[in-house]
Amino acid sequence: MESEQGLPTPRRYWAIVVIALGITLSVLDSAIANVALPTIARDLRASASASIWIVNAYQLSITISLLPLASLGERIGYRRVYIAGLMLFTVASLGCALSNSLGMLAATRVVQGFGAAGIMSVNTALVRAIYPPSMLGRGVAINAMVVAAASALGPTVASAVLAVAHWPWLFAINVPIGILAAAGAMKALPPNVLREGAYDYVSAVMNAFVFGLTIITIDGAGHGESKVWIAVQALAVVVVGYGFVRRQLTQSAPLLPVDLLKIPLFALSVATSVCSFSAQMLAFVSLPFLFQNTLGLTQVQTGLLITPWPLAIVVIAPIAGVLSDRYPAGILGGIGLAMLTLGLAMLATLGSHPSAFDIGWRMALCGAGFGAFQAPNNRQLLSCAPRERSGGASGMLGTARLTGQTLGAALVALIFDIAPINGPTVALGVAAAFSATASCVSLLRLRQPRRAVV
Repeated sequence: MESEQGLPTPRRYWAIVVIALGITLSVLDSAIANVALPTIARDLRASASASIWIVNAYQLSITISLLPLASLGERIGYRRVYIAGLMLFTVASLGCALSNSLGMLAATRVVQGFGAAGIMSVNTALVRAIYPPSMLGRGVAINAMVVAAASALGPTVASAVLAVAHWPWLFAINVPIGILAAAGAMKALPPNVLREGAYDYVSAVMNAFVFGLTIITIDGAGHGESKVWIAVQALAVVVVGYGFVRRQLTQSAPLLPVDLLKIPLFALSVATSVCSFSAQMLAFVSLPFLFQNTLGLTQVQTGLLITPWPLAIVVIAPIAGVLSDRYPAGILGGIGLAMLTLGLAMLATLGSHPSAFDIGWRMALCGAGFGAFQAPNNRQLLSCAPRERSGGASGMLGTARLTGQTLGAALVALIFDIAPINGPTVALGVAAAFSATASCVSLLRLRQPRRAVV
């Protein structure tokens, strides 16, 4: 059974390797699909706009199922949800590789997304069970480092595979890795103390409706859909969302963790996460347009110039994780996000003929700032929740990240529509504003008493 002192070595090392493998699969599969979209669309004779569903189906199914699966993990065990997610992801990957039509591929991507949600929903809850409280920051930092590395390697892996094989192999390579990770998870991952009580299926359905329709509404607003239809969707979200929140307030362990949001440190950490990931996505979506359309760089040059950002996270995240076990997340996050704000502002004010070095060090500054924020923020969010509510905290962490990323991507589309000429520069300025807001929110945590890890 789960111990507050985590797992003994060497089992702890095997467990974190399994966690890293699962997260790598789920993150890589998002990145490689983006790169392969033109090839897949051409091969399946689908339009470019229709092929976007290969990405959207995956993201949407993750978003609507993160919190329900996190809540399920508190009742049947994080280990079971994680292993089931890995198995489902692996089987769906095989289905993706065998798909011969856009409809079939999109459908299997939905299933794959549910598997990825099983991995992501309880990932950090398992990290908390694996590491003792005094080393929790290091465990969270390893997670952040793996995510950054997978994000950085995604386009490279996709390009390498497509250079020697057909696109189905992008999904087929997941199968042996998924089988290996699932087998390791059965042996290495710890069980947790289960929460009693029936699972709230009604809340799970309401959660899916609210988050799913919210994402669709935001995306539709960013892509210029009918204002009347957007208003109808937004009204539906508000009405059902009100009922959803009212229902959660009556639960002892709600699916939407409103009980945890009553903890100031938890709520501030969630707000910091949403704002920071909005800033990151605003930058990630707009920077390729700045480099290629404004500065006239090639796709290869763009890929190389974006790389310093995730590489800096890989370097800084472990250091920030160790520091977060000793110093408040409020100050570490505040400093990191201030660095991110400065880097974004300097990218927004690049001259018309910057050198690769001028761009590279600004990108590295952004990555270093984001890396300095992420691990301490995630540790704070986890540690201020009661241990038996680690699942809810883990699910909320993933939901905050996806919400911020979706908001950032939608804002880029809206900005590009309003300012087609200077869109990338404006988007980077907005990203800097979001990052500055996140830094201020992070510093507000210094006014709250620190909660011990329980």
